[in-house]
Amino acid sequence: MKKIIFLSIIIFIVFSCGNKDKGELVGVKGKRWHPEKPFGMSLIPGGAFVMGKADDDVVDLQDAPTRTVTVRSFYMDETEITNSEYRQFVNWVRDSIIRRELAIAAELKLGIDVQEDNEDLDNGIGMFYPKSLIQTGDDSEDEFSYAKYITDGNSLLYDDKSYVDAAPLDWDVELSYDEKDFDDYDKEYVEVIEGMFLPRDEWYNNVRTWDVRKFEFEYTETDIEGAAKAYEDIMNGSKNRSDFIKKKSVLVYPDTTVWVRDFDYAYNEPMHNDYFWHEAYGDYPVVGITWEQASAFCQWRTMYKNGYQRQKGKQNVNIFRLPSEAEWEYAARGGLDGATFPWGGPYAKNDRGCFLANFKPLRGNYAADQALYTVEADAYEPNDYNLYNMSGNVSEWVSSSYDRFSYEYSSSFNPNVNDKENPKKVVRGGSWKDVAYYLQVSTRDYEYADTPRSFIGFRTVQDYLGTDSTGNESTN
Repeated sequence: MKKIIFLSIIIFIVFSCGNKDKGELVGVKGKRWHPEKPFGMSLIPGGAFVMGKADDDVVDLQDAPTRTVTVRSFYMDETEITNSEYRQFVNWVRDSIIRRELAIAAELKLGIDVQEDNEDLDNGIGMFYPKSLIQTGDDSEDEFSYAKYITDGNSLLYDDKSYVDAAPLDWDVELSYDEKDFDDYDKEYVEVIEGMFLPRDEWYNNVRTWDVRKFEFEYTETDIEGAAKAYEDIMNGSKNRSDFIKKKSVLVYPDTTVWVRDFDYAYNEPMHNDYFWHEAYGDYPVVGITWEQASAFCQWRTMYKNGYQRQKGKQNVNIFRLPSEAEWEYAARGGLDGATFPWGGPYAKNDRGCFLANFKPLRGNYAADQALYTVEADAYEPNDYNLYNMSGNVSEWVSSSYDRFSYEYSSSFNPNVNDKENPKKVVRGGSWKDVAYYLQVSTRDYEYADTPRSFIGFRTVQDYLGTDSTGNESTN
């Protein structure tokens, strides 16, 4: 009996010593989190504002009646996404696709049981063989490879059967697209690279040209609203989470032909040829982007940033996304109540007679505002939230679908109407080819989600995490 009591005391002591919470409810603590301002963004403090037409609706659309709405705090890009920034996205997609093709070619040449002492790993296509698949032991059967483990059907996390597709890309091996360097590689490498260009008979002036039809960004998107409504069905097993996860594939290259197609009987070929790729336009807003491409860019930006966060052992950041229509208008107003433009108004000129935005003034005198087409994304003065060109330069995609009556039934708190069956997506802010009416912060316009234009770009937002800050909180 004494032995049993003594053993119980030991168990109690060991159990107690293993718990640092002393039996108290202290919560589960993660890594300490510090808010970080996203690069190139400004904090828009949440608050309430009067949304809609403060002035007369001169075109009598009656699609923006005034109403008071409240939005939460968020970060917003200070400028429209530029050509240079969007090229980073395009280049990443291109390089990732090519690296995957090179890894597949390396697997075809070397096989799947490759030892670390294989000399072919040090040159040519072998340099792109996935490092996670290289075997370091003498007995390959006893050596564990996670990539092989999940592709052999041992994990529900991956349903493909290619070892290479499961392996992470190796970004440390240098790529070269210069024909002068091809002698340093091998035939398999050259075949993959050449396969990404158009055939020679489709080159213009003997200039190698990428086959942009191969530049697709693949990602998954979750229908959170649909899953929320089907919560009970998911919990009882009549529906699966996978029913609300959609795989998407989007061509990422902007449609440069919009400069020609948008304007009949006009000479805009230089913009078609140079606007996206030439560094002279690097800091200008990207155009020729569909709503789907803008949404895909947001997905990539989130993935790209969180890849770095995980590498550094930091928590993931919140998603980047397109702003809602209410968020866009609230940010564009810059804290000014009832203002016509981001700078106030009611005029598009300052007290010295200078135009305050890039648009179509004086019935078509495009040069009057010192710009014929677009201008640099940080041109003109920012509003009080340090946001540039919220009016003019290029119109901007937002996440909301266009419905003439949406103000009448949408929520008054973080309102957003995004009907997936409605192809009309709202664009805001007016552009370099629009009259001043479209520059008004309350003016609504739309374009079809799959239609790129030479005058539509976008900027992104990110939700603010932590203690909410408000722009019109009480001072009492």
